[in-house]
Amino acid sequence: MLIRSLSFAALLACALPSVAAQYQAGDLLIDQPWSRELPPNAPAGAAYFTLHNQGGTFDRLIGASTPRAENSELHTHVHQDGLMKMQQIPAVEIPANSAVVFQPGGNHVMLFGLGKPLTAGEHFPLTLEFEKAGKVEVQVEVKTADGQMPMSHGQHQGH
Repeated sequence: MLIRSLSFAALLACALPSVAAQYQAGDLLIDQPWSRELPPNAPAGAAYFTLHNQGGTFDRLIGASTPRAENSELHTHVHQDGLMKMQQIPAVEIPANSAVVFQPGGNHVMLFGLGKPLTAGEHFPLTLEFEKAGKVEVQVEVKTADGQMPMSHGQHQGH
């Protein structure tokens, strides 16, 4: 009876959709890694997430890598000559007891040399490297261009 109950619980857990994606690396919590789907000819993409530093000392994100891209770089947007430009940065400071958001128009991880376009609904691994907390692998969820997850079979949009 116990084995049957455990088997049913395991089956149910696998069937339930994942709602929240959080990963821990020392005092750091990496929340909701995501990316946008891309058209077939897009040469690069980006990954976004929020870093929560729950500890009393600062840390720094110093790198990122994924088998999904030939090269991954930390980037931000800066205002220069009245224009907003993307710029590679060597690291991102994560102050103690604070959060740093990686989002479109701000900090992000650029993904260069994608072998195939990012498709809504897929997930891919991204390894984040921190100065103190070390490396942690997260799963990046690819959303539709409007930032939503694609509808699964059986779901319908209301009018």
